[in-house]
Amino acid sequence: MDQPVIDLRDIKRHYIMGPTTVRAVDGVTLSIVTGEFVSIIGPSGSGKSSLMNIIGCLDTPTEGSYHINGETVQGLSRGRLAEIRNREIGFVFQSFNLLPRLSALENVELPLVYAGIAARQRREQAMEMLAKVGLDGREKHLPAELSGGQRQRVAIARALASRPSVLLADEPTGALDQKTGVEIIEMFHTLNAEGSTIVLVTHDMNIARQARRVVRVLDGLVVSDGPAEDAA
Repeated sequence: MDQPVIDLRDIKRHYIMGPTTVRAVDGVTLSIVTGEFVSIIGPSGSGKSSLMNIIGCLDTPTEGSYHINGETVQGLSRGRLAEIRNREIGFVFQSFNLLPRLSALENVELPLVYAGIAARQRREQAMEMLAKVGLDGREKHLPAELSGGQRQRVAIARALASRPSVLLADEPTGALDQKTGVEIIEMFHTLNAEGSTIVLVTHDMNIARQARRVVRVLDGLVVSDGPAEDAA
């Protein structure tokens, strides 16, 4: 069996709020292997966002073990976690998170700047990723000069620029109209067919079923995990 790229074992994330303990994640075991397309679904307050933050190394678990590509995550310094985020995980957010004064190309180059990639190489990689998402000729456009769908494509190109192990997408169609949302999901299917490992976080079952595997979270626990066609 392939070694998981994401491997969570009995992960818990509890928050102390006065006399109350909030069990945001309360014992999740989850493995994702290279090349999978997995959605994590749950209503507001289910724990899916807390779980996503742990997978994305934006937060650390209270208990349990987390390995990404075989590397132990818990106990690492903030600096080391930042390195892992930049190297291993490409983030796509609902709100795009593009810098408005930078061109599409410059936005895609950003993670490569942080990774210390030389200017010529990072420009080549950024151009390659913009072409990959169908934005040839749009490299010099500012975000305000692009449609919502095009901005999300820039965000996806940026997420792919450092060739991460996992593409982590948080409600990636939430700010888009239905037609554009379908186009973005089709792009994820294409990227997955080309070998990208994708984890999509959503509250919408219609979006979740677009993945091959659906993990449903409720009250901080995984309550079902199986093929998309079996998801209710």
